[in-house]
Amino acid sequence: MLQVFVFAPTSLVFLCFSLLTSGGRARGGYLNPRGQSPQTSFLNNFEVAGNSYASAQQVFLGTLDKVYIVDKTENNSWQINGHPAWASEWSISSRQTRVMDVITNSFCAGGTVLGNGTWLNVGGNQAVTYGGVAALSQTGGPPYDDPDGRQSALNFVRLLNPCDDGNCDWVLDQPMTTARWYPSLETLEDGSAIIIGGCRWGGYVNDALQDNPTYEFFPSRGQPVVSSILQNTLPANLYPLTWLLPSGKLFIQSNWKTVLLDYNQNVETPLADVPDAVRVYPASGGSVLLPMTPANNYTATIMFCGGSNILPAQWTEDWDIPHYPASTSCVQISPEVSSSYEEVDPLPEGRTMGNLILLPDGRILCLNGAKLGTAGYGVTTYTVGQSYADQPILSPVIYDPSAPAGSRWSRVGLNSSNIYRMYHSSATLLPDGSVFVAGSNPNPDVNTSAPYPTEYRIEIFYPSYYNQRRPEPQGLPNRVAYGGPFFNLSLTVADLFGNAHNIQSAKVVVLRTGFSTHTMNMGMRSVELDYSYLGNSNGSGVLYVSQLPPNPAIMPPGPALLFVVINGVPSVGVQVMVGSGSIGQQPTSPNEPLPQPSIIPQQQSEGPLNKSPGASVVLGQTNGNLTHWLKIAGALMVVLMVPSLH
Repeated sequence: MLQVFVFAPTSLVFLCFSLLTSGGRARGGYLNPRGQSPQTSFLNNFEVAGNSYASAQQVFLGTLDKVYIVDKTENNSWQINGHPAWASEWSISSRQTRVMDVITNSFCAGGTVLGNGTWLNVGGNQAVTYGGVAALSQTGGPPYDDPDGRQSALNFVRLLNPCDDGNCDWVLDQPMTTARWYPSLETLEDGSAIIIGGCRWGGYVNDALQDNPTYEFFPSRGQPVVSSILQNTLPANLYPLTWLLPSGKLFIQSNWKTVLLDYNQNVETPLADVPDAVRVYPASGGSVLLPMTPANNYTATIMFCGGSNILPAQWTEDWDIPHYPASTSCVQISPEVSSSYEEVDPLPEGRTMGNLILLPDGRILCLNGAKLGTAGYGVTTYTVGQSYADQPILSPVIYDPSAPAGSRWSRVGLNSSNIYRMYHSSATLLPDGSVFVAGSNPNPDVNTSAPYPTEYRIEIFYPSYYNQRRPEPQGLPNRVAYGGPFFNLSLTVADLFGNAHNIQSAKVVVLRTGFSTHTMNMGMRSVELDYSYLGNSNGSGVLYVSQLPPNPAIMPPGPALLFVVINGVPSVGVQVMVGSGSIGQQPTSPNEPLPQPSIIPQQQSEGPLNKSPGASVVLGQTNGNLTHWLKIAGALMVVLMVPSLH
């Protein structure tokens, strides 16, 4: 039986290559690449792309094709179930809109996605009638049929399981323990959500009579827990800016104060006050968790830009707030490295209500907002119409964290919108790397003749990479785990722009687009996966990609987009499930070690061997590991052959 163990050299090479590549394959399903994005004539510009039906106060990407829009209750023209609709679904592919029934008044609610892929929308306002006036019935009825959205025997949190067939809608689940208007939400490392802060009946800012300085959880863990930072940061403590950190603690910024919260022990650790300006609503500076990468050891760094330097005693409506200049200041903090903030490049101009959107190439797009004033609306002698802000900023600007200090902001080549995006505007990244922009309504009800009217037009902004030939990696997983075997992504010569060396600067990015409202994208974060690579002599290559670090607090479980970026050009994103796909403790394991990176020099000649065209690829893909596998195979052959030689 000796012939069973004797291999021709090419067979042995193939065997070793198979062992190498299959040994590191992650288990689970795989996705087809999504091909190329259609070319646009609006590069670095805005294109009007549809009608939202409900002004887009709250926005999130639910599937690869559907964006969900939630507004406050108001007199929109589009009807559902006999009353005006204040929610809708917009199709990226068809650019058509479907009305939806969010049931209760979702005015200034918060939201996030759970670990099982269900979206959660929490809080809101009382039932209202025309002009935003309180309705006589808080349980529904004409004209809007909008039960109280804060908390009552009839008010449950709103849940949505997104779909592409038009058959999903909002449903109500367990009631909250207490009334919340302007709450913040963050997904936790087990896929549940924490719900933080808010007030009971609303106003321009909060006050002690209606403050709700507590947090609770969904699914419920019992009665709410009191938070010291929320108690001590009146009146500007609504929508506290909140992020889960790799340690499992929460970073919370409210008014001028900052803490780390251990929510399991209810212990708050004070950090430095935020410099220069208030960033929370209604000052409404932009905020973003910068990309976490292997290069920065997955360190959480949070950046704040703009807002207003209004002191606590100044949050009154008896002075000209709408014409008070917004701040240019940008600061950042790495709260698990240092308790202090540091100044970074300021904005080109002061801006309030400027959204900061993570792009898959690692840059950050800033758009929307105004030069003067704050978020909010009301009726005073100073308001512009009813807007507490003035002088819209129509020009976007892009921040590059990797650029030298002093040159990180740029608007070179960028074009301006011609649509005002003031209070209640929103934005979110789309799978093709463009950005959905919608909303603006600093009015108590629909008003299309105000200086800053109710806005229904949807725009798409197309970043500089949009028309580039996109990478089309093969082997994309449909699930990303917390540790375990690496997975392989194959890239063609075209994917690597004709040069295998381009694989060395690749990025594999897992990105949560978040829940956009009030200048925040709750839950938005970007994490780069570690990888090694093989560049083949024919210009193609393979990425050996690690799973996420075995720490769900770095990227909480739930749906996310996966991009492969080559030469600054992202593939069209695919949707993956991060973690187990359920709420609960997530399984973790050590990441499998990656092969050594290597680039096979391009063959100058065929040499003395008349190899087939594919031979150099097969040999190249085993280079650096071939000797190792040959030794193993040789030893195996000797062991197996010994009995036959006796």
